[in-house]
Amino acid sequence: MLELLDSLEPASVEAVGYHLVRVSRRAMATTFEVAIPQGSHPQAIAAAEDALDLIDELEDQMTVFREASEMSRINETAAKQPFGVEVNLFELFQRCAAWTRETDGAFDIATGAVTKAWGFFRREGAVPTPRALNEAMARTGMRHVILNAANQTIKYRAPGLELNLGAVGKGYALDRAGELLRSRWGIRSALLHGGTSSVLAINHPPGEPRGWGVRLRHPSGNEKSLGTVYLRDRGLGTSAATFQFFEYNGRKLGHLLDPRIGWPVEGTASATVAAPTAAEADAMSTALFVLGATGAERLTRTRPHLSAVVLDNELRTWNLNAHSYSPD
Repeated sequence: MLELLDSLEPASVEAVGYHLVRVSRRAMATTFEVAIPQGSHPQAIAAAEDALDLIDELEDQMTVFREASEMSRINETAAKQPFGVEVNLFELFQRCAAWTRETDGAFDIATGAVTKAWGFFRREGAVPTPRALNEAMARTGMRHVILNAANQTIKYRAPGLELNLGAVGKGYALDRAGELLRSRWGIRSALLHGGTSSVLAINHPPGEPRGWGVRLRHPSGNEKSLGTVYLRDRGLGTSAATFQFFEYNGRKLGHLLDPRIGWPVEGTASATVAAPTAAEADAMSTALFVLGATGAERLTRTRPHLSAVVLDNELRTWNLNAHSYSPD
C-alpha cells in the first residue's frame, strides 16, 4: 500500500504476502519511485532504471528552470514566431488546452506570468501590486495560445506569456514511464509515483484484484488519513497548498492560484482525483482544488471516469464518484 506521506511503507505490502523491488531517484524537485512485485519480472531493476532515465529526459524537456530546455525555448520564442514542438509534448499541450475548456479555466498551464508576479516561481511569495497583477493577468491564459496541429507548432498571442507544466508534468512523466515499462519490458504489475502526490498503477499487485491500495494523507500533516483508494490501471493526483504559502493580513495564501482571477485559492484544503491517466489526475486535482467542493461536484457529475475526494478548510470531506475509495 502506498502511503501519501513521505515514501512507500514496505511493511504494508509485506503484510499481504509479497515484497517489492523498489528503485527511486530525484527528479523534478521530488523523489520518483518505481515499485515492481519481486519475482514478477527477471529484470525488474533494469526496467525501473530505464523508466527513471526517461523521467530524467522528460524533466530536461519540460522544466522552466533550465534555459536550454524545450519548454524554456518555447517561452522565449513563441511570442515572436511559431515554434515547432516535439510530437508527445505537442499532444500534451493539446490535452491541457482541452482540460482548460472542460474546467472553464480552473486548470490552465499558461500561468507563468502570474506565478512570477506572486513570487512563487522563486519560492518568495508576496502579494503583488494591483498594477503588477493586472499586467500579469493580461499575459495569462490558454486563450492566448495558438496550437497549429497541421504544422505542430505553438504561438503566443501575448508577449510575456509563459507556459509552466508544474501542475501536470509529474503525472505526464509517470504515464510515459508506465508506457515504457509495458511496451519495452513487458511489465504487467507496478506502482509508480512522483513525490507521492502523483501516482500511476499498472494492473494490480499479487493477491489484490481491487488494485494497488493508496492511503491518502490528511492535509493536517499528522498521522490521520482520509482513507484508501484502490487503483488498477489508473492514475491519482493530489493538490494541496501545504508546503509553499505565506501569511497576509491573517490569511494563509498558498502557491496554487486560481487562473481565472490570479489570486491564491482559499477554502480548499486538498483535492485528490483518480483518472484513466496520471496526467489527467494531476490536471483535474488542480482544477478541483480551485473549484472547491461545489464546483467539483458539478465537474465530476458529467465525467463518470473521474473519482474525487475533496476536503475543505473546515476539514469536511466530499467523496465524488469514489467507487474504489474506503474512508477511514
